Amino acid sequence: MSGYSLRGLHWFNALSAGASVVEGLPPSLKVADAELGRFIAVVADPDNRFPRARNGEVGLLEGWGLAKAVDDAISADRDRDSAQKRPIIAIVDVPSQAYGRREEALGIHQALAGAADSYARARLAGHPVIALLVGKAMSGAFLAHGYQANRLIALRDPGVMVHAMGKASAARVTLRSVEELEALAASVPPMAYDIDSYASLGLLWETLSVQQIEQPTEEDLTRVTECLKQAISDVTSTDLKGRLGASNRAASSKVRELLRAQW
Repeated sequence: MSGYSLRGLHWFNALSAGASVVEGLPPSLKVADAELGRFIAVVADPDNRFPRARNGEVGLLEGWGLAKAVDDAISADRDRDSAQKRPIIAIVDVPSQAYGRREEALGIHQALAGAADSYARARLAGHPVIALLVGKAMSGAFLAHGYQANRLIALRDPGVMVHAMGKASAARVTLRSVEELEALAASVPPMAYDIDSYASLGLLWETLSVQQIEQPTEEDLTRVTECLKQAISDVTSTDLKGRLGASNRAASSKVRELLRAQW
């Protein structure tokens, strides 16, 4: 059995079955234009020329590849009105950005910033951008692939996690054991990894339960597809104001209110 997740690949294949595949991108990037929109997924590539990006991480090739995949859609739909611009659906199953000396030397920060910028420009140009979290959404990888979406949808499963870093790394940084970190996370939602805690921050538009998250059934596919359609229809603006309504974001809302009053 492989040491990397296949969730993103399986969901991409299921949701884009029969769609037109976009060529000319790295093997770790899957892109297809279906009736619902342009599906994009970062997947594991055991033969990736960058060893640190072989398990589904978002590295140099993936960052620039994501930027191209999104920019091409923006360019192709530039002259269409907002109602005709294709939705962009990011299937998220990324364990982290690629950590390595070569990545740092060759500017991974620019590659990932380019991806995030492209998603943001697509959203601001009127493309409905939806992120479907089917696995890990960790660290800079999630910032580059999915976080700029108008709507975030997460599947309910212990393997679906959102955080700035893995538990072992977070424990080292905070000088705590993993057990101590988990105990602290129980009372501090931003430190937790589970979807309910993340949802309490107001960032998720919807959470869904499925029967087989590793390999979706026809029923799972139908349910998720219907949810994606509803999310696309729900997008009526290009901003992210809808993320500030939760009680655990009260301080963020207050800060923005004071800044508007002063400036």
